[in-house]
Amino acid sequence: MAESSRITARDKVRADARRNRERLLVAARAVFAEHGIDAPMATVARRAGVGVATLYRHFPTRDALVRGAFAQQMETCARALTEALAAPDPWQGFQQLVETVCALQREERGFPAAFVAAFPETTSEHAQSRQRAERDFTTLVRRAQASGALRADFHPSDLAVVLLAHCGLVTALPDDGAASRRLVAYLLQSFRTDTANKPLPPPAALTLRSLPIATDGRQGQRPREADKKRYLPQGTPVR
Repeated sequence: MAESSRITARDKVRADARRNRERLLVAARAVFAEHGIDAPMATVARRAGVGVATLYRHFPTRDALVRGAFAQQMETCARALTEALAAPDPWQGFQQLVETVCALQREERGFPAAFVAAFPETTSEHAQSRQRAERDFTTLVRRAQASGALRADFHPSDLAVVLLAHCGLVTALPDDGAASRRLVAYLLQSFRTDTANKPLPPPAALTLRSLPIATDGRQGQRPREADKKRYLPQGTPVR
């Protein structure tokens, strides 16, 4: 009987620990989305409703917390790169990789900064992970260029430019999926060696007047409905 009670107590402690960990991960994603991945660890603990000591028991470092919060997204990126390399058509693999990473940036507001810090070279394992990812992407670029689809002057470092540009867009317009998809389509078309103009996704509901940057420095203003209707092509649904 006493042994059974001890087992039940241990199970309860483990269940509590799992719940605390999940609460911390949910809170971390929310806090990182609002304040960036440099937000105070105490803020994450407070949002999760646990003590700072509990947070550090589960995640001894900020790096561990960032990795834990976005582990699924990081795994998706790694899988996308593996699938891109295995694709029979190198251009299709390249395109799907860019679209996947940009979609993750769009869907999880805290992910862009986390992605940049995905492989911090604090250990030899992390350094090797970064080097392997960079090597695999370079291989993919060379294959796509050899196939004649990707322009010869594309450099692997251009991916960082793409992600920074897209990061700026989704940070300013986190709810505008149309703007995100259109930018990605424009960029991908610009990387092609041919001049064929494929149809772009529907345009975003934006005007110069409705950009989320005002002259007084305020950001995040939503486009007005009147502006949407005035500048979108006739018949385009307003979302």
